[in-house]
Amino acid sequence: MAYVTWSLETLERFCKDVFTTFGFSVEESAQISDVLLTADLFGIESHGMQRMVRYHKGIEKGQIHLDAQPEVVFETPISATIDGHSAMGQLVSVFAMKKAIEKAKTCGIGIVTVRESNHYGIAGYYAKMASDQGLIGFSCTNSEAIMVPTFARQAMIGSNPIAVAVPADPVPFLFDASTTVVTRGKLEMYNKMGKPLPEGWALDENGVPCSEAPRVLSNIVGKNGGGIMPLGGSSETLGSHKGYGWGMVAELFSSILSQGVTSNECCTFEGRTGICHGFAAIDPAAFGDPDAIREHFSEYLKELRCAPLADGATRIYTHGEKEVLAQEHRRKNGVPVNDGTMVELLDLCDYLKLDFASYFPGYEPPAEFAGFAGNY
Repeated sequence: MAYVTWSLETLERFCKDVFTTFGFSVEESAQISDVLLTADLFGIESHGMQRMVRYHKGIEKGQIHLDAQPEVVFETPISATIDGHSAMGQLVSVFAMKKAIEKAKTCGIGIVTVRESNHYGIAGYYAKMASDQGLIGFSCTNSEAIMVPTFARQAMIGSNPIAVAVPADPVPFLFDASTTVVTRGKLEMYNKMGKPLPEGWALDENGVPCSEAPRVLSNIVGKNGGGIMPLGGSSETLGSHKGYGWGMVAELFSSILSQGVTSNECCTFEGRTGICHGFAAIDPAAFGDPDAIREHFSEYLKELRCAPLADGATRIYTHGEKEVLAQEHRRKNGVPVNDGTMVELLDLCDYLKLDFASYFPGYEPPAEFAGFAGNY
């Protein structure tokens, strides 16, 4: 599948217009767009423009409530529980992380848990909100069940990503990873490209390894069994139980503390998904001189990058470096979007009565995409 490159400004204008046309305010549309396009800038294609179709579906089905506002339903000086009332996940999550940051600046730590939200994009966006202000940031979420627990054949846990961001020089530390081998978005990308899934990614309805993306995705949607393996695969030999356990940690800080919907029940209701999130911010000053802590961590990261290289390797990266490099390159040279996603954006423009050609002049889908429905 081919890619076409567009400037960040082009994609920003398109995204903002789409969300304002759906009914979000200008400010809300800008915030949602920033989360989406940060993923594309970081090179996380699975959570960028190609997610537009998911939000269209959520709005159309009434799962995303356009006029909903997050509500604090329980609060202490260091913690809060928020009911998102099925608002757009990005908007609920920015609200929640801002509250965690505010509490951390006042008390040294802020922990916020959220129930009744929606898909929130990349976990790292919210952890980075804290590190950008000199704090340690944490973010996690549950989601529709796609992870098959070790020794099971039914998906019971979401991709349940965990992100941690820490201030450092010259590049901040940013770790953001699902607790499954890959995310559902990766399967969607392979489905668009018509490629078989790599070995060790997914299981069919009988709990047997499967390389057919359409089959696995259909089983996830239909709750027919199978799904994506936990980090470590499908057996304890390579640590499947560890990915399964980390998925449960994300579940604890999102759905359990908020008393919300667990992954196995997410997206099974009419008019709501029930997705839950967890956020935390920690002020390093609670442990000593924050500048000295930052310098200490930065020195360790430098030592990691300077460790002896394996044969054939050319460079060691620390978490967050690749994202910074990708962002610099894409801001300068443009953001690649694959043809399958472009066709979905064309369909979205038809639905919203927007002029596709005014955003993407000269683009024509390749002949092989005639009748392509993508992830609709």
